[in-house]
Amino acid sequence: MVVSSSFSRPRTPALRLRRLLSRPGFYLFATGLLMVLGFVLAHRLSERSGREQLSALSTERLELYASNLAAELGRHASLPSLLAIDPTLQALILSPQDAERRRLASQMLARVNVRAGTHQIFVADAQGQVLSASEGLTPPARLPEALAQGRSHFFAADPGTGSTDFYLLHPLRQANRPVGVIVVRFNLAPLEATWVDLGLRSQGERILVADDQDVVIMSSVQAWKYAVLDHADPSRRQALQASARYPQAIGPDLDLPVTLEVHQGQQVQLPLPGISASRPMLAQQRQLVPLGLRLVALSDLTEVRQRAQLAAWGGAAFGASIGLLALYLSSRRRALRQLFKAQTDLQQTHAQLEQLVDSRTAELRQTNDALKSQIAQRLQTEGELLQASKLAVLGQMSAGLSHEVNQPLTALRALARNSIRLLESGRQDAVAANLQIMDDMVERMSQITRQLKSFARKADEQVTGAVPLLDCVRNALLLLEHRSRALDLQADITVPAGLRVRAEANRLEQVLVNLFGNAIDAMQNEPERLLQVQTVSLDAGRRVLVKVQDSGAGVSDEQLQHLFEPFFTTKPAGEGLGLGLVISAKIVHEFGGTLRAERLQHGMSFEFDLAVDRIAPHGQAEPALPLEGAERARGGPALFGEHQDV
Repeated sequence: MVVSSSFSRPRTPALRLRRLLSRPGFYLFATGLLMVLGFVLAHRLSERSGREQLSALSTERLELYASNLAAELGRHASLPSLLAIDPTLQALILSPQDAERRRLASQMLARVNVRAGTHQIFVADAQGQVLSASEGLTPPARLPEALAQGRSHFFAADPGTGSTDFYLLHPLRQANRPVGVIVVRFNLAPLEATWVDLGLRSQGERILVADDQDVVIMSSVQAWKYAVLDHADPSRRQALQASARYPQAIGPDLDLPVTLEVHQGQQVQLPLPGISASRPMLAQQRQLVPLGLRLVALSDLTEVRQRAQLAAWGGAAFGASIGLLALYLSSRRRALRQLFKAQTDLQQTHAQLEQLVDSRTAELRQTNDALKSQIAQRLQTEGELLQASKLAVLGQMSAGLSHEVNQPLTALRALARNSIRLLESGRQDAVAANLQIMDDMVERMSQITRQLKSFARKADEQVTGAVPLLDCVRNALLLLEHRSRALDLQADITVPAGLRVRAEANRLEQVLVNLFGNAIDAMQNEPERLLQVQTVSLDAGRRVLVKVQDSGAGVSDEQLQHLFEPFFTTKPAGEGLGLGLVISAKIVHEFGGTLRAERLQHGMSFEFDLAVDRIAPHGQAEPALPLEGAERARGGPALFGEHQDV
């Protein structure tokens, strides 16, 4: 069996690498990996650089604060020793109980206190009792302890304000034994206020000073005042409170280590007033050994972290750009190969598409011609259906109209015979009266036939103009007068005499005839038969709403939903096609309005809106026109006039 070499040849690493580099997924994976590496490296490098810069800047400021504090505390360091050689105080030490020497010493201390800018200067004996002072005072509680320990200075809190006071002590000796002490007190509140102001203007750095008991005695953040560094157990807190160094209760613990790194500092989390979450800070300290103090600078790391995040996203974007560039180059190379192959396929497809387009174009032309023919047939059918609806209405009215015309003909024959007899008897006045009555009857018959001819003709749907609405209502009622008179129908017409609407008169009369005919059919079996035609002004007089209301039985809710559907009717079989409302709604829609139906408490209301052409300047609403149903014995009343009896 012979095996082809193409199947037995193993895949080389170069071939596998080429296939790997041709896959978009490889470049997407490499892009994600470069983004992660760029994010991590940029974040670490930026954060390290920012912390180093912040640490160097904080160290310089820490030295500045320490020098400022040392200068402030050492400004009056030589004042107690200078006062010790003053003759007034030496005389006081020789006779401490002498009232005159005490007074002179107090006056001298007051003058020196004012000139030196200190807060208090006083002289006390070896037990700490005040002998003379620049002003009345109560010696600090720490004074006996400081004298016993031989201190040259100490810090104590002001009982009144809670601020920190610094006391300088110089012993007075006689025969090489201590007989008293000179004490100079000045307050550090102005210096602390300067720190607070700097902290408010520069939110990135805070300063605090802790004494030898690790209690904060000065701070640019007032909420940290008299707080304990690190953690203090209850026994230690009681001891600190009993030491009388601090005027108020010891504050909460600050999560700040007692020992900090000197050069790079240490990151801590401390709460700030007005901020719910603790902020990361870089803590650095400097020991003030002669004073027994620790000066701690806290620099906010928020800005460093923000810059590190921005740098990290920049690194991620740089890594993404490298990966996407490689993906673009690979995709471009692959796209060029595919482009050459696609050109040949495109030419073949183009030829096939041209053939398909030609065939589809021919089919579309045939379909378009067929559609035009269907549209023309539909328009013709709609016109024929509209005319058929008119003829159907005329057919329904034919019996009544024949009676309506036959009655005047009978009256004319009787009047003609009567006139012959009156001429024979020489009654010329009576003959003239009969002729006038005959002329009125002929005019009435002419009016009816003229209206029938106008209603029966085929209307031009494109012709619209200014149509008197009241005339259209009267013509529609005239066509239905034979039915309304038989039912003793009452008509209430409230239409302004000068109101003209934009419509075509013949088609508008067809809508009204359909609505009036439906109303008459609905009221045949009702005891009260009232037909109302009202108008309501709409859109500031630019449109008018025409309402046709009857007092019939109405329709049900289910029937109301199908009123405007073709071939739906509530009349008995053979009395209606169900097209009247459909055709009427179409005509109103062509006039720019909408035909709607609404149930009333007694009867139905059909309403439609039309555009108003104009209203006559002095047009008034037409009064209610009564319709009488019972015809008199000789010549009944007309709708809009009345004939005399013969």
